[in-house]
Amino acid sequence: MEPADSPASTEVNVQTRTPLLRDGPPGAPLTLVLAHGAGAPMDSPFMNAFSAAIADHGFAVARFEFPYMRERRESGKRRPPNPMPVLMETWRTVIAELGDRPIAVGGKSMGGRVASMVADECAARALICLGYPFHPPGRPDRLRIEHLADLRTPTLVCQGERDPFGRRGEVEGYALSPNIALHWLPDGDHGFKPRKASGLDEAQSIRSAAVAAATLLARVVR
Repeated sequence: MEPADSPASTEVNVQTRTPLLRDGPPGAPLTLVLAHGAGAPMDSPFMNAFSAAIADHGFAVARFEFPYMRERRESGKRRPPNPMPVLMETWRTVIAELGDRPIAVGGKSMGGRVASMVADECAARALICLGYPFHPPGRPDRLRIEHLADLRTPTLVCQGERDPFGRRGEVEGYALSPNIALHWLPDGDHGFKPRKASGLDEAQSIRSAAVAAATLLARVVR
């Protein structure tokens, strides 16, 4: 479930310190900060696999959870995502806590979407979106791309070709910023998982996305 866009007047109350899950060498030239999707935590199998693959390329990774997911972890009760202003402010808080070190931002689905909304203002070196939710499944008329037309941050969107949140035939027709590159995962769904008949597997797709992401990260830290 993606968060409903909330009015700017929504009260924002974000926990001061946000626990981070770290991967990769401490002295890495850049840290990729990742947020989870709407329904799975920062240590889901997908997030674990992608973070490990990025770390193998010599970059650091810092993962965090939005307030509703931290509450779910503590209580065991499922909760809907926080309103968009809270999600955005959580991102700003995490970036501020990391200080002046070079960072890139991104995340899975909703986490990447929110990262894309703060990337320019936070002067991130790059943005990595893993399965961007261009529209709700079955609702291609409800696009979430208006802010992507003018995005200045160098961006990579890794997307499954048959992702119900934005299939290849749909996305390639969108008016996106020239700073956004698309990396397609053959026959992949929203989690990059291809069908068995394709002869591919999810692990291959995640590694492919990590290689493409690491290539961008290497370029922006030169």
